[in-house]
Amino acid sequence: MSASEHRPAAGDPFSWLEAAAEARAAAGLTRRLRPRPAREGVLDLAGNDYLGMSRHPVVVRAAADAAAHWGAGATGSRLVSGSTSLHAQLEEELADFYGTEAALVFSSGYAANIAMVASLGGAGTVLACDRYNHASLIDATRLAKAAGGHVRLFGHRDTEEAAARLSEATLPHRLVISDTVFSVDGDIADVAGLARVCRAHGAALLIDDAHGLGVIGEAGNGSLRSAGLANAGDVVTSVTLSKALGAQGGAILGPRRVIDHMVQTARTFIFDTGLAPAAVGGALAALRLLRAEPERAQRVRAIARHLSASLNAAGLRASTPDAAVVSVLASSPDAAVTWAQRCCTAGVRVGCFRPPSVPDGRARLRLTARADLTDADVERALEIVVEHS
Repeated sequence: MSASEHRPAAGDPFSWLEAAAEARAAAGLTRRLRPRPAREGVLDLAGNDYLGMSRHPVVVRAAADAAAHWGAGATGSRLVSGSTSLHAQLEEELADFYGTEAALVFSSGYAANIAMVASLGGAGTVLACDRYNHASLIDATRLAKAAGGHVRLFGHRDTEEAAARLSEATLPHRLVISDTVFSVDGDIADVAGLARVCRAHGAALLIDDAHGLGVIGEAGNGSLRSAGLANAGDVVTSVTLSKALGAQGGAILGPRRVIDHMVQTARTFIFDTGLAPAAVGGALAALRLLRAEPERAQRVRAIARHLSASLNAAGLRASTPDAAVVSVLASSPDAAVTWAQRCCTAGVRVGCFRPPSVPDGRARLRLTARADLTDADVERALEIVVEHS
């Protein structure tokens, strides 16, 4: 009997959980928490600290100073007591960096994506979505669907099919929703092409640039500028502060009237405690460092390309990266787990992605390049990943 068919025992409404756990274990899909120490002594190619900002002394000091000045927490929602002048400064500088009219900071990138889609979707709206969108965008479209929106999927990075989904639409409001850099393989959407499709069909473009901020573009200022869409009145983007900026939180950037609408309607903004001051201060310091040192973006992309080329030359099947992410296919979920464990034991931590986290159902390792890796670090990582494949 499957977990879905299991009838709870009398007095035990959670008795079905054992069957669900057994099914996951049989499929090699059990997840485990593995707390790490502050200093592991391994090369980290699993996290998303693309520019090496999370431990940069300037960023760490700024985070500590913000906590000392403002306190450990924001103390309330942004509309009550949780909005500080530090939040406002970060929003102003993010908007200027991206070339948008305004920005709004959230407690996480996930919360930002829920707000972006749910607040602009809903009744009377068709939402055309890339099939490989991140889980946060998928969950956001489910909320929009529950509110009366019509969700239509198009093929991964397929602008022609996106146009077809819009041309079929009969509802008055239309949205196209896509990641820019897709988190599994590091490939990038045709953002400019999607914008053209949207304009041809009277739609707005909503993009998640979580993996683009700090990586895409010569100065690392993201996919909007790279696609020639800075200050576009029909494009809204979300970002995270926890990847290239090494902090925590998320933000939505776009036309001021859209941001004003978020303040009035976005439940993950209105009813959530504001982002902690330490994260705001750290993100602001990291953003300023990025503006002063744009070569960090160029460095991380160069390392990702080198990782991909070297892994393929060694006979592995690695993705061709457009940003900082490189994936390497494994033969099975169990093989991916074993491979990752062997790499960690040898001194390199890599990500391990398995179904249902991967939309194509193929298990792989995921390596994330970092701008602060030395050439020797990169070669050591390559040697270990290949040796233990």
